[in-house]
Amino acid sequence: MSRKTQLLVIGSGPGGYTAAFRAADLGLEVTMVERYDVIGGVCLNVGCIPSKALLHAAKVIDEAEAMAEHGVTFGKPSIDALKLRGWKNEVVGKLTGGLIQLAKQRKVEIVHGVAKFESANSVRVGDDIIEFEKCIIAAGSQPVMLPGLPDDPRIIDSTGALELDPLPNRMLVVGGGIIGLEMACVYNALGVEVSVVELTDSLMPGTDKDLLRPFLKIVEPRYEAIMTGTKVTGMRATVPGIEVSFEGDKAPEIGVYDRVLVAVGRRANGDKIDADKAGVEVNERGVINVDKQMRTNVEHIFAIGDLVPGPMLAHKATHEGKVAAEVAAGERSAFDARTIPSVAYTDPEIAWVGVTETEAKERGIKIEKTKIPWAASGRALSLGRPEGFTKLIWDKETERVIGGAIVGPNAGDLIAEVGLAVEMGADAADIGMTIHPHPTLSETVAFAAEAYEGTLTDLYMPKRK
Repeated sequence: MSRKTQLLVIGSGPGGYTAAFRAADLGLEVTMVERYDVIGGVCLNVGCIPSKALLHAAKVIDEAEAMAEHGVTFGKPSIDALKLRGWKNEVVGKLTGGLIQLAKQRKVEIVHGVAKFESANSVRVGDDIIEFEKCIIAAGSQPVMLPGLPDDPRIIDSTGALELDPLPNRMLVVGGGIIGLEMACVYNALGVEVSVVELTDSLMPGTDKDLLRPFLKIVEPRYEAIMTGTKVTGMRATVPGIEVSFEGDKAPEIGVYDRVLVAVGRRANGDKIDADKAGVEVNERGVINVDKQMRTNVEHIFAIGDLVPGPMLAHKATHEGKVAAEVAAGERSAFDARTIPSVAYTDPEIAWVGVTETEAKERGIKIEKTKIPWAASGRALSLGRPEGFTKLIWDKETERVIGGAIVGPNAGDLIAEVGLAVEMGADAADIGMTIHPHPTLSETVAFAAEAYEGTLTDLYMPKRK
């Protein structure tokens, strides 16, 4: 069967459905293809949303335990993994159901199946051919697995980790990036003995070292081991568990684990859709290069999200999706973000945006920084969480904020103000003279600005001349 559409969107993740809905709002006839039975993509179904539901459960457990120091003692939690998984799936179901309703309201046709290009103006989905005038590729990415692993259900990727089936006694997380560390937090709070192994010398490679110190201070006593600068050299399936061999100065020779989570990164799906038949250029990593209007080398075909250059983040994909849809509809639009925030929803949360200290050093940017310890925040003290801090990065020449980082509870929510300040080209007065509510964690952003100006009264931090 053959059908025609003005705009075809391949993939229904945050970038895909945003592009489809925005294009429909602009008057285009839109068809959206999703390879799985439900729409929403990796983020909604097996990524951002379900992992945050489980991280919330972990946070409740950790906070209840921490209150014992302050005179409120709870009993040891009883974990019903099946019920917890059901609640997580319920959260996902509500969101996917909402997307289906939004698609109906906008008359966006949803087709389920794997889309592969047949030409520059058509794709095949099963036995059907869909002809299009314009196309937005939003086919996402998939987890990378280490080569040569045994075929054993006890070795899982990030999708398998969300199933909690069953909860192991001892678990190894291979990869010390954000995904691995978030799931380590979940499993540790649920009573699992967790170890983390990372090939590079630091967790969250590329992140400023000072952001990790409060995190490590909390997790090092909780985890069985954190092995940085360590290579996994092999895995062998045995009856007692997965036998893992290591290589590194401080690494054990062999460890046996009930479960091994491999979280060493993700790979773009650009080479999974026969893009070459449409003339779309894809590199050896599955990435499709685009211009600021999200166009590929084929003018009427766009690409967004995980399979274009840049960080693999849902909020980046949604903005790219809007740009692609608007350009496809004839609007003047371009992706021109100064900065894209990153968040690790660990305990404590770690968030950063804009230029980091590490990046400034690499690029030769002359900067100044102001750093406010949360031990000076009444709100942080009342939460029993004084270990965090707020840091702002200033361009020494323009005296405008060009980046920042926050470590502590709700850092992911708080970092948006810093992102807005960077986008607006704000200086210290713009932030410091904006009245922040008291007592809140958001005050620490204002404190950091006041410290730069030399007007801070909550700490003695005279501005250097």
